[in-house]
Amino acid sequence: MPTSAPPKNRFERRRAETRQALVRAARQILAETGDTSASIQAIAERADVGFGSFYNHFESKTELFDAAVTDALEEFGQVIDERVEGIDDPAELVAAGFRLTARMADSHPELLRILRDRGLSHIHSDSGLSPRALRDLEIGIASGRFTCGNATTALSAVGGTLMSLVALRLARPDIDGDEAASDLAEMVLRMLGVPPDDAHEVTRRPLPDPA
Repeated sequence: MPTSAPPKNRFERRRAETRQALVRAARQILAETGDTSASIQAIAERADVGFGSFYNHFESKTELFDAAVTDALEEFGQVIDERVEGIDDPAELVAAGFRLTARMADSHPELLRILRDRGLSHIHSDSGLSPRALRDLEIGIASGRFTCGNATTALSAVGGTLMSLVALRLARPDIDGDEAASDLAEMVLRMLGVPPDDAHEVTRRPLPDPA
Protein backbone atom coordinates (compact mmCIF):
# COMPACT_ATOMS: atom_id res chain seq x y z
CA MET A 1 0.00 0.00 0.00
CA PRO A 2 1.12 3.58 -0.43
CA THR A 3 3.45 4.77 2.26
CA SER A 4 4.41 8.19 3.57
CA ALA A 5 7.21 9.40 5.81
CA PRO A 6 7.62 7.06 8.79
CA PRO A 7 6.07 8.30 12.07
CA LYS A 8 8.58 9.83 14.45
CA ASN A 9 7.68 8.05 17.67
CA ARG A 10 5.83 5.04 19.06
CA PHE A 11 2.56 6.91 19.53
CA GLU A 12 2.60 8.19 15.96
CA ARG A 13 3.51 4.75 14.65
CA ARG A 14 0.60 3.13 16.47
CA ARG A 15 -1.75 5.86 15.31
CA ALA A 16 -0.63 5.41 11.70
CA GLU A 17 -0.98 1.64 11.99
CA THR A 18 -4.52 1.97 13.34
CA ARG A 19 -5.53 4.33 10.55
CA GLN A 20 -4.05 2.05 7.91
CA ALA A 21 -5.83 -0.95 9.43
CA LEU A 22 -9.15 0.88 9.10
CA VAL A 23 -8.37 1.89 5.50
CA ARG A 24 -7.35 -1.68 4.68
CA ALA A 25 -10.59 -3.03 6.14
CA ALA A 26 -12.62 -0.53 4.11
CA ARG A 27 -10.71 -1.50 0.96
CA GLN A 28 -11.51 -5.15 1.56
CA ILE A 29 -15.21 -4.36 1.97
CA LEU A 30 -15.25 -2.29 -1.23
CA ALA A 31 -13.51 -5.05 -3.16
CA GLU A 32 -15.68 -7.84 -1.79
CA THR A 33 -19.15 -6.31 -1.97
CA GLY A 34 -18.93 -2.61 -2.78
CA ASP A 35 -21.41 -2.12 0.07
CA THR A 36 -20.63 0.87 2.26
CA SER A 37 -23.49 0.24 4.68
CA ALA A 38 -21.33 -1.88 7.01
CA SER A 39 -21.48 -0.59 10.56
CA ILE A 40 -18.54 1.17 12.16
CA GLN A 41 -18.44 -1.67 14.68
CA ALA A 42 -18.10 -4.23 11.88
CA ILE A 43 -15.36 -2.19 10.21
CA ALA A 44 -13.47 -1.81 13.49
CA GLU A 45 -13.73 -5.54 14.17
CA ARG A 46 -12.42 -6.37 10.71
CA ALA A 47 -9.55 -3.94 11.27
CA ASP A 48 -8.95 -5.47 14.72
CA VAL A 49 -9.07 -2.09 16.44
CA GLY A 50 -11.29 -0.68 19.16
CA PHE A 51 -14.59 0.92 18.19
CA GLY A 52 -13.58 4.22 19.76
CA SER A 53 -10.43 4.36 17.65
CA PHE A 54 -12.49 4.99 14.55
CA TYR A 55 -13.34 8.56 15.49
CA ASN A 56 -9.72 9.34 16.27
CA HIS A 57 -9.10 9.10 12.52
CA PHE A 58 -12.35 9.64 10.62
CA GLU A 59 -15.45 11.71 11.19
CA SER A 60 -17.70 9.37 9.21
CA LYS A 61 -17.84 6.18 7.18
CA THR A 62 -18.00 8.31 4.04
CA GLU A 63 -14.66 9.86 4.91
CA LEU A 64 -13.16 6.42 5.56
CA PHE A 65 -14.39 4.90 2.30
CA ASP A 66 -13.19 7.95 0.39
CA ALA A 67 -9.77 7.47 1.98
CA ALA A 68 -9.87 3.78 1.05
CA VAL A 69 -10.56 4.58 -2.61
CA THR A 70 -7.82 7.21 -2.67
CA ASP A 71 -5.40 4.74 -1.07
CA ALA A 72 -6.24 2.03 -3.62
CA LEU A 73 -5.96 4.35 -6.61
CA GLU A 74 -2.64 5.69 -5.39
CA GLU A 75 -1.31 2.15 -5.02
CA PHE A 76 -2.57 1.43 -8.52
CA GLY A 77 -0.65 4.42 -9.85
CA GLN A 78 2.50 3.36 -8.02
CA VAL A 79 2.31 -0.19 -9.41
CA ILE A 80 2.10 1.17 -12.96
CA ASP A 81 4.88 3.71 -12.29
CA GLU A 82 7.25 0.97 -11.19
CA ARG A 83 6.74 -0.95 -14.43
CA VAL A 84 6.95 1.94 -16.92
CA GLU A 85 9.98 3.69 -15.44
CA GLY A 86 12.35 4.52 -18.26
CA ILE A 87 9.71 4.75 -21.01
CA ASP A 88 9.78 8.20 -22.60
CA ASP A 89 7.33 7.83 -25.50
CA PRO A 90 3.91 9.16 -24.35
CA ALA A 91 2.14 6.76 -26.70
CA GLU A 92 3.98 3.78 -25.28
CA LEU A 93 3.17 4.96 -21.75
CA VAL A 94 -0.55 5.03 -22.55
CA ALA A 95 -0.39 1.60 -24.18
CA ALA A 96 1.63 0.08 -21.34
CA GLY A 97 -0.86 1.46 -18.81
CA PHE A 98 -3.70 -0.37 -20.54
CA ARG A 99 -1.81 -3.62 -20.91
CA LEU A 100 -0.47 -3.66 -17.36
CA THR A 101 -3.92 -2.83 -15.98
CA ALA A 102 -5.37 -5.89 -17.72
CA ARG A 103 -2.73 -8.09 -16.12
CA MET A 104 -3.53 -6.70 -12.68
CA ALA A 105 -6.81 -8.63 -12.74
CA ASP A 106 -4.64 -11.59 -11.76
CA SER A 107 -1.94 -9.91 -9.68
CA HIS A 108 -4.00 -7.20 -7.91
CA PRO A 109 -7.68 -8.23 -8.12
CA GLU A 110 -8.71 -6.09 -5.13
CA LEU A 111 -7.36 -2.96 -6.78
CA LEU A 112 -9.12 -3.69 -10.05
CA ARG A 113 -12.47 -4.34 -8.39
CA ILE A 114 -12.25 -0.98 -6.59
CA LEU A 115 -11.14 0.67 -9.83
CA ARG A 116 -14.10 -0.85 -11.66
CA ASP A 117 -16.65 0.30 -9.09
CA ARG A 118 -15.18 3.67 -8.07
CA GLY A 119 -12.71 4.70 -10.75
CA LEU A 120 -15.06 6.54 -13.10
CA SER A 121 -15.85 9.20 -10.52
CA HIS A 122 -12.11 9.68 -9.87
CA ILE A 123 -10.92 10.10 -13.48
CA HIS A 124 -10.10 13.76 -12.79
CA SER A 125 -8.90 13.33 -9.21
CA ASP A 126 -5.53 14.57 -8.03
CA SER A 127 -4.34 11.13 -6.92
CA GLY A 128 -3.90 7.72 -8.45
CA LEU A 129 -3.26 7.20 -12.14
CA SER A 130 -5.17 10.33 -13.26
CA PRO A 131 -2.49 13.00 -12.64
CA ARG A 132 0.12 10.71 -14.15
CA ALA A 133 -1.99 10.12 -17.26
CA LEU A 134 -2.77 13.83 -17.57
CA ARG A 135 0.94 14.62 -17.42
CA ASP A 136 1.72 12.11 -20.17
CA LEU A 137 -1.11 13.45 -22.35
CA GLU A 138 0.13 17.02 -21.92
CA ILE A 139 3.66 15.96 -22.88
CA GLY A 140 2.31 14.05 -25.87
CA ILE A 141 0.32 17.06 -27.08
CA ALA A 142 3.19 19.49 -26.52
CA SER A 143 5.61 17.26 -28.44
CA GLY A 144 3.22 16.65 -31.32
CA ARG A 145 2.95 12.94 -30.57
CA PHE A 146 -0.79 13.42 -29.97
CA THR A 147 -2.86 15.72 -32.16
CA CYS A 148 -5.82 16.20 -29.80
CA GLY A 149 -6.07 19.73 -28.50
CA ASN A 150 -7.09 19.36 -24.86
CA ALA A 151 -5.43 17.03 -22.38
CA THR A 152 -8.30 17.15 -19.88
CA THR A 153 -10.84 16.11 -22.50
CA ALA A 154 -8.47 13.41 -23.72
CA LEU A 155 -8.15 12.15 -20.16
CA SER A 156 -11.92 11.62 -20.03
CA ALA A 157 -11.77 9.50 -23.17
CA VAL A 158 -8.69 7.53 -22.13
CA GLY A 159 -9.93 7.02 -18.57
CA GLY A 160 -13.38 5.94 -19.66
CA THR A 161 -11.92 3.40 -22.05
CA LEU A 162 -9.62 2.08 -19.33
CA MET A 163 -12.62 1.63 -17.03
CA SER A 164 -14.32 -0.35 -19.80
CA LEU A 165 -11.26 -2.57 -20.08
CA VAL A 166 -11.29 -3.21 -16.33
CA ALA A 167 -14.99 -4.11 -16.41
CA LEU A 168 -14.43 -6.41 -19.38
CA ARG A 169 -11.43 -8.09 -17.78
CA LEU A 170 -13.31 -8.84 -14.56
CA ALA A 171 -16.57 -9.85 -16.23
CA ARG A 172 -14.94 -12.06 -18.86
CA PRO A 173 -11.91 -13.80 -17.34
CA ASP A 174 -12.06 -16.25 -20.24
CA ILE A 175 -10.95 -13.71 -22.84
CA ASP A 176 -7.32 -12.97 -23.70
CA GLY A 177 -6.66 -9.96 -21.49
CA ASP A 178 -3.42 -9.01 -23.22
CA GLU A 179 -5.07 -8.99 -26.64
CA ALA A 180 -8.09 -7.02 -25.44
CA ALA A 181 -5.85 -4.45 -23.75
CA SER A 182 -3.65 -4.05 -26.82
CA ASP A 183 -6.67 -3.67 -29.10
CA LEU A 184 -8.26 -1.01 -26.90
CA ALA A 185 -4.96 0.80 -26.44
CA GLU A 186 -4.50 0.86 -30.21
CA MET A 187 -7.96 2.42 -30.64
CA VAL A 188 -7.15 5.02 -28.00
CA LEU A 189 -3.83 5.95 -29.61
CA ARG A 190 -5.51 6.36 -32.99
CA MET A 191 -8.12 8.56 -31.32
CA LEU A 192 -5.27 10.67 -29.90
CA GLY A 193 -3.87 11.12 -33.39
CA VAL A 194 -1.20 8.43 -33.62
CA PRO A 195 -1.04 7.01 -37.17
CA PRO A 196 -2.66 3.53 -37.48
CA ASP A 197 0.50 1.56 -38.26
CA ASP A 198 2.41 3.33 -35.50
CA ALA A 199 -0.40 2.76 -32.99
CA HIS A 200 -0.44 -0.95 -33.81
CA GLU A 201 3.32 -1.29 -33.40
CA VAL A 202 3.45 0.65 -30.12
CA THR A 203 0.76 -1.50 -28.52
CA ARG A 204 2.63 -4.70 -29.38
CA ARG A 205 6.01 -3.72 -27.99
CA PRO A 206 7.42 -5.95 -25.21
CA LEU A 207 6.35 -4.74 -21.80
CA PRO A 208 9.09 -3.75 -19.33
CA ASP A 209 10.20 -6.58 -17.07
CA PRO A 210 9.13 -6.36 -13.41
CA ALA A 211 11.74 -4.80 -11.15
